[in-house]
Amino acid sequence: MTEPALVYDDVETGEVPVETGFIPLSDPDVTLAEIGAVDAVLRSPRLSSGLLAEEFEAAFAAYVGRAYAVAVPSGTIGLVLALKAYGIGAGDEVVASSYSFRETAHAISLAGARPVFADIDYWSGTLAPLKVEERITPRTRAILAANTNGHPAPWSELRDIAARHGVLLLEDSTEAIGSRYKDRLVGGFGDVAVFDFAQPSLLTCGEGGMVVTDDIDLAVTLRRHRSHRLNERSSVVVSSAASYQAGISDLAAALGLAQLRRIDEIIERRRLVEQLYATHVQSFEGIKPPYIAPDVTEVNWFLYLVHLGTRFTRSSRDAIAEDLRVEQVEAAAYSHPLHLQRHYFDLGYRRGDLLVTEKIADRAVALPFHTHLTDGQIEFIVETMKDASINVGAGAAIY
Repeated sequence: MTEPALVYDDVETGEVPVETGFIPLSDPDVTLAEIGAVDAVLRSPRLSSGLLAEEFEAAFAAYVGRAYAVAVPSGTIGLVLALKAYGIGAGDEVVASSYSFRETAHAISLAGARPVFADIDYWSGTLAPLKVEERITPRTRAILAANTNGHPAPWSELRDIAARHGVLLLEDSTEAIGSRYKDRLVGGFGDVAVFDFAQPSLLTCGEGGMVVTDDIDLAVTLRRHRSHRLNERSSVVVSSAASYQAGISDLAAALGLAQLRRIDEIIERRRLVEQLYATHVQSFEGIKPPYIAPDVTEVNWFLYLVHLGTRFTRSSRDAIAEDLRVEQVEAAAYSHPLHLQRHYFDLGYRRGDLLVTEKIADRAVALPFHTHLTDGQIEFIVETMKDASINVGAGAAIY
């Protein structure tokens, strides 16, 4: 019998639990502050093209320490706009990672450029600098590095490579809000950085994202490609560029602002859940322990990943996830590597091209990770997973 999940839906306090048998992979940390912010917008005369989106942009830019922020519907759209602003398109190459839960790298193809996948570091899951440099050609315009599952990429080494080859360094921080590299928040390392606020991000506004930069010319170009303001319809300069009409609503901005004001609280509550997981998984032999690189100051995990041992196969990992779902625990493969998906398969990629990516992806299980999880639920999730690993015949495995 499953432990009941807790859903907080009391409109007076936000703290009265309602029992349900399902434990979701993610569950936004929403309180009366967020509800009140959205309610205020719903009672206002404007739901879109208002001032709240601009307020959200300014607040988020200040949070990550960048000069400019441009709100967008998603991280993918944000990266498309950034690539377009840099003039990256047909005939150009962008080096990226195939290992990701979010598929922000799809933006490279959407912009008309060719994604060139490099392999990842075995421990951190982020791009391996030496593998990146091997992929650079005369057609390379940029390196797109991600802070994978919240773990910052090796930004110092990547910046050196980008400078040495005269290419742009783009930062995908869609999974890593609040993480720090060498004491600096992620979002401050790329020439431009992209965030996404859809679930299971710790800061969520339903659907939405943000592009941040210190380059005023780039910020102006991003805004012109994104959307035109109502009062700019007669502008000859602005209307010379066709926009994507890719802004966010004041509803999404209100929710995002309320979450941003509580971000330290949300991070701390998620850290407590992480500690509970760490306590319970200690008895699960043969799994890869959580890893934090020496230059990484802080990691705020996107999801709680368990990396299974080498005796496990991709099919046994899938069987374990299915056993968890039978017990009403939502679990998933963290990554279906991009280079093995049909679109990229058609570009010539095949299994065996990125050995580390494939090995890690075949054995990574994403478990529920959010602030509403209880100690009892986490114990149940881990024990269920351990039982499932025995059911598939792998037993304890050495990683």
